[in-house]
Amino acid sequence: MTATEPAEKLHIRDAVLLVGRLLLSLIFVHEGLELATRFGGAQKAMAALGVGTPLLLATIALQLGAGLSVALGILARLGAVALGLFCLMTAGLFHTNFASQNELLHFEKDLAIAGGMFILALSGAGGLSADRVLFVKAAKIGAPVE
Repeated sequence: MTATEPAEKLHIRDAVLLVGRLLLSLIFVHEGLELATRFGGAQKAMAALGVGTPLLLATIALQLGAGLSVALGILARLGAVALGLFCLMTAGLFHTNFASQNELLHFEKDLAIAGGMFILALSGAGGLSADRVLFVKAAKIGAPVE
């Protein structure tokens, strides 16, 4: 689907992509808000894991920024790649104690979420996205007057 096709061309694929984007982004937006609103506690917990304040701030910005990017469909491919890579790094850095069933589960969930993000990056946000609305308006602005 191109940005200039009318809204009547929207399909179930677009609705499924929207629901998928919202489900994938929920965990990141929620966690970013939790870290931001409970910054002092998060700072102490992260310091115990060897993560300093600058990296904590970057994590909050990434989770909120890329999470909203995916949810709203604004540069969703870029947001999805960023979050997919974040999940791979989180799995490899923090969830490698496979003797713990809980850690193994978190490792596997991070890999699964990364896979979903990479699929989203390839497929794009679909027709029900802010990018589509913005590109349609931009195409109309630049269109020749008849």
